[in-house]
Parts: sequence; C-alpha cells; structure tokens
Amino acid sequence: MAAQAKSSTTTQPSDYLLNLVWIGAILYGIGFFLQNAYIIRLQAIEEFGPVIHEFDPYFNWRATQYLYENGAKKFFQWFDHKVWYPLGRPVGTTIYPGMQFTAVFLKNYIFGEKMSLNDICCYIPAWFGVAATFLVGCIAYEASLDSNNMSIFGVMIDALKGRYNDGTSGSAVATNGYYSRANKFGLSSPALECAVFAMGFMAVVPAHLMRSVGGGYDNESVAVTAMSLTFYLWMRSLRSGEKNNYLFGILAGIAYFYMVAAWGGYIFVLNLIGAHAALLVLLGRFTTKVYLSYTLFYVVGTSLAIQVPVVGWMPLKSLEQMAPCLVFLGYQALQYCEFMRKKNKMTRREAWKFRVKVFAAGLVVACVLVATMTPKGYFGPISSRVRGLFVPHTKTGNPLVDSVAEHQAANNQAYWQYLHILCFLAPMGLFIVLFRFGDSAAFLFVYALTAYFFSHKMVRLILLTAPIASSLAGIAVGRVVAWSVSVLTGEDDEPETKKSDKDGSGVSKKSDGKKKKDKKSSSSESFTGFAAIRDGFVEASKSTEGKIVKSIAALVILGSLYFQATSFKTYAWKISAGLSNPSIILKGQTRDGNIIKVDDYREAYWWLRDNTPEDARVMAWWDYGYQITGISNRTTIADGNTWNHEHIALLGKALTGSEEEGYQIARHLADYILIWGGGGGDDLAKSPHLARIANSVYRDHCPGDVTCRAFGFVVSYTVAIPIRSKVLLNEPLSLTHNFIYFIGSSGNSFGHDGEELIVQAPQSQVEAWR
Repeated sequence: MAAQAKSSTTTQPSDYLLNLVWIGAILYGIGFFLQNAYIIRLQAIEEFGPVIHEFDPYFNWRATQYLYENGAKKFFQWFDHKVWYPLGRPVGTTIYPGMQFTAVFLKNYIFGEKMSLNDICCYIPAWFGVAATFLVGCIAYEASLDSNNMSIFGVMIDALKGRYNDGTSGSAVATNGYYSRANKFGLSSPALECAVFAMGFMAVVPAHLMRSVGGGYDNESVAVTAMSLTFYLWMRSLRSGEKNNYLFGILAGIAYFYMVAAWGGYIFVLNLIGAHAALLVLLGRFTTKVYLSYTLFYVVGTSLAIQVPVVGWMPLKSLEQMAPCLVFLGYQALQYCEFMRKKNKMTRREAWKFRVKVFAAGLVVACVLVATMTPKGYFGPISSRVRGLFVPHTKTGNPLVDSVAEHQAANNQAYWQYLHILCFLAPMGLFIVLFRFGDSAAFLFVYALTAYFFSHKMVRLILLTAPIASSLAGIAVGRVVAWSVSVLTGEDDEPETKKSDKDGSGVSKKSDGKKKKDKKSSSSESFTGFAAIRDGFVEASKSTEGKIVKSIAALVILGSLYFQATSFKTYAWKISAGLSNPSIILKGQTRDGNIIKVDDYREAYWWLRDNTPEDARVMAWWDYGYQITGISNRTTIADGNTWNHEHIALLGKALTGSEEEGYQIARHLADYILIWGGGGGDDLAKSPHLARIANSVYRDHCPGDVTCRAFGFVVSYTVAIPIRSKVLLNEPLSLTHNFIYFIGSSGNSFGHDGEELIVQAPQSQVEAWR
C-alpha cells in the first residue's frame, strides 16, 4: 500500500504538467481562431478603407449619425421627411435601434476622439464577428459536457415509462477511455476541444462572413452575436448537477432583449427556445429547473422586448409569436399539476387524470378568449415573408418580396458555397449529439432541424445555419481529435478512476444493489447488446496489436483533418475576398493588367449633393434610396424599408410605363430621376421586376399578362431595344422636366445629346438633361 501511495504521489506532478500543456494548447487554439476571425473580416477595410457597404447599411449609418447628434429622446421621436416623399417615415418607431445604440455607446464611452463614428460603424461587424465566434464555442462546450451522456432513444423510452434521468446516474451511457478525462482546472474534456474547433469553423465559415465583414454595417452583424449569446445562456440555465442554474434564464432574457433591439429575426430566437422547451416536456424532461429557466427567460425577455418601440405589444398579439406564449402558459399549468401531485401524493394514473382536467379547462378558456378577441382585431397578421416560408411553393405571392434575390429558395449549391465542408461535418456532429443527449444538447437538435427548414425556404436565412453548423462540426471534430490525442498519449489506457468516500478511506461507496437495479433506466437496458459489442472492441483494443492499430488510425485521422482544415481555410479566404467587395466601389483591370478602383457611384452621389438644391426630390428605384439620403442627403421617393407596396408600385409604373404616363406621374413627385445603366444588374435588367410590381397594384399595366412575362429588353451590344412600347427608362431625351440620368461604368448610352450637359464624371458617363 505504501509503495502504491508513493507511486501515485510521484505521478501527480507529471499529470499536473500534462494538464498545463493541455490548457496551454487550448488557450493557443482559442487565441489563434479568434485572431483569424478578426483578420479575415478586415479584408474590405484594408483594401478599400473604412467604407460603408451595400445599400441598407447606409440607412443604419444615417440613423446612427442622427442618434449621436440629437440623443435618444429626439431619435425615438424622429419623423424623417426626406424619405418616402410625400409620406415620410417615423424612423424612431419603425427601426430596430440596437446596433445604433451600440455604435454611439462605443463612440461616447469607449473610443471618444480616438475613432470617428464612421470608423466605429465599419469595424463593428468585425468585432461582433469575433464575439459570435467565441460564443459559438461556448454553445458547443455546453452541449458536450458529461451531463449530456444519454441517448435520445433511451430518453424517449424513459419518457414513455415515466422515468427521469438527470444524466448523473448509472442509466447514462457508460463513459470510458478519453470520455473519463473529465475535469481539469474546472474544465471538461472533450467538451473544451469541441468548443475550440467550433470557434475555428465559425471564425471563417462564409455563412457568417457574408454578414460580418468590415464595413457591412447591417443589423445581422450584431444580431448573430446577440442570438448566440441568448442561446448559450439558455443552454447554460439547463446544466445538470448545479444549483440555481435557472438564474441564467434571467440573463438569457436580457440577451434576448438585445437581440430584439438589434434585428427583426428575434422571432426566430423566441420560437426556437419555445420549441425546445416544448420538446423537453414531450421527452419527459420537465422539472422545476426547466420550469424556472423558461419562465424567467420568457417573463424577463418579453417584459423588456415590449419596451422597443417597433415591437410594442406584438409578442402578446402577433400570431408569429403566439406559440412561445402558449408554451409559457402550458408550463404554468404543468407546474401547478406537479405541485398538486406532490402535495396530494397522487399516483401516476391520478396525476395524468388531473393534468387532463386542468388542460381541458385551460383549452376551454383559451377558445373563449380567442373567439372574443379575434373579431376585435387583437391578433396581428402573419407577414408575407414569414408566410412565404410555409406556403408549398417558393414564392410569397408578393412580387415586391419575390423580386429580392436573397428571398429565393436555397439549393444544394448555395449550401456548399456558404457552408462547404460543414455540410458533411455538421450531420456527423448531430449524430453524436443524439447519442450524447441531454437537456442542453437537445437544443442543438431542435436548432439544426429548424435552421435547415427555414434556410431551405429562403437563401438569406442560411445565415442562421452558421452557428449551429459550426457547433455540430466542432463537436464532431473535437471528439475525434480528443480521442486521437488520448490514443497517442496513452491516456485511453488508464483505468477508469473510481470515486472514493469523502473520508479518504479508499473504500469505494456501494449503493444498495437492489435499489440500483430498480432505478436503472431504459437507456442502458435498451442497448445491452450494443454495449456488449462495444466492450468486446474495447478489450481487443487493449492488446498490443490493438494499440498499434489505434495509433495508426489516430495519425491518419489527424493528418486528414489537417489537410481538410487547410483546404477549408483557403476556400473561406477566397470567398471572403468576394464578400469584402463593398459594391459601391468597384475593382477593375485595365488592358495592361493594372488593378483600378472605380468610385463612380459615390462620385455620382457627391455630385448630386453638391449640384442640386437641398430640397431637391430624386426619383430612383427603391434600391438606391438609402444611398441617396445617406450620401447625397436628398429627398427620395422610396427606399429599402419597402413598407408601402402601393407607393413602390406607383414608382414602378412611372419608370416602366409609357413615356407620357411616366412623365405625368414623375412631375408631381420628383425634381430629378436617377437611373443606373450598364452591367448585368442595372435598372434595365431589373425593369421586368419593376413592371411586375407595378402590375400587382395597377392591373392594366401589363394587360392580359399578370406576371408581365412579355415585358423586357433585348440587349445587343450597347443598345437597349424595348420589346414593348417606349418607356421612361429608355427615353431620357424626350422629357422636358429636370431629370438626372446616370449611365453606369460600362459607358452604355443611347447615342443622344442632351440640351444642356451639366456634368460628366470620370470612368463613366453621368449625364443630366433639362
């Protein structure tokens, strides 16, 4: 015994040193991946400078400026007369202001005069991209802890038999090998390896890069971080084996409030957590801990969410948000039933009868309330975008929504483009989760199915798959790498450590055999045959030949993963270069091979700002509205808010109708018309969509052709020939009012000279006629 104790003592320093090396490697991996997450998102800023990208970010930038200069009170009272002329827009009550408040807070309290407001807005996507990367690692860590050690099939059988297992009893899946290398410095392995690799994937996955590159000052760049934080805190509140974890439900509610303030996609977050809470009930996982976690989350989150002006009372009125509310009410009824069951010591049959009575009474009350409140218009309608996710076809029926490319259905090519190797690794991680199941891990199961369903309906929502795909891929790779390292270091050969009594006597505790047998769950009973096969492989692997085979397999796996990771990183950087193009500045190559930057868009807007009256009204298709007001500071007819379908339809009618009709409409709305021409995405290429949107309101616009399929232009070389009668888009010279026509960087014009040429910008023709 003395020799054994001495031997044990002498191995402790080496174990401690090995743990330090392990921690050092983990910290290095976290730092390396977070650094990569930051650097890859700065490509746009390093190449083009701190420039706001695309269209929508210019509205966000203008709103941030207004908030910074006027304060929160005026911001929420702001009615903008320079947009949607002559209607205007109450910006303060129709905007999700979380990102704007974040930028102004950073400017006022963190950076001050060290950074301009424009630079802060450009860097925010990169900063929050790094934060989202770290939080996704935390999600993978929480789902990989030892408490998630049951199988989903065993959990389902336990639920049918009325048994509950918290993941700490003998009913859990047996752990051996590297799975028993549990806690080191309070951290769990292989959960920590899973977290590190999840960060590695999230750092560079294109599905997240497309909304988080520097300069992409859009709501999603902040919202993904807020969403990941909400999900992590929700999962953390469900961790087994610790007291007062439900208090993390309060923090989850606060994080959800930030998500609500940042993006309209908060509805997805709320419904996903509600669906998970409902699934836990169906799996027999409803406990006081789960009840408190969801109740605190919903009460705190909803109470704060209704404070956001654009949201108001919608969480309690909108049909899109009714399901989580019903889950909340169901949780209150279930907890009441549980309280009465314990108080009256009911049998299982009596408890079920009582539950049926309670829920039947609740259903009657709910039906009465619905029948009473529906005629009064209490419940809000489902939006066309959400409705389009559930209709059997890919279109919403609203041509304005359907005309946006990112609202189209996703295909396999889109998934491969934005997820790449994660398309294969994520299903592997999901398979592991099903056999390392628990309350927290179940959330990833719900998240994976839901994200795939919605992203398949709308390609834009592939963004939602980035956190879950990275988490699942990290779980798959993390567990494989942990196993491989344990094989190569010999850790998997160590005997499973048995817990000793607290008095240090060395005699292991033995629970009563009969009670242990009685409490044994179906999780182990259902897989006895598989367990025997597994144990046979384990015994065979302990032989000399088995160790050699495992070592070779570990080396092959690590080598293969290294090459795949290198390929994925190269691909991600290549995609990032394309995503980092701000679109408002173009790159081109001359015949002699020189790379040039074409800044015609901004120069045109600057010309508009410097050469037109301050109260000038500019008619342009709604795509350019945000840029006109954000850069030129001129009044626009419509923009990307697209809140008024009829107004945009009138705009489309003016631009694609006959010359005389278009003029009669435009003369009452605008002083100038701005049209982009040249290139595949110019206004001529968009004109069929413009006509289709106009025809959705003005049915005589395309007589006998509901979808305006006959409308369009045949483009031959540099001349655009209209198929139908002359339209405003193609007849700039016959107009007698003040109009501005911008012909794009390809230099396409219609071979006419205006009566008075006002300006011609370099690199492209920018012409104005009176």
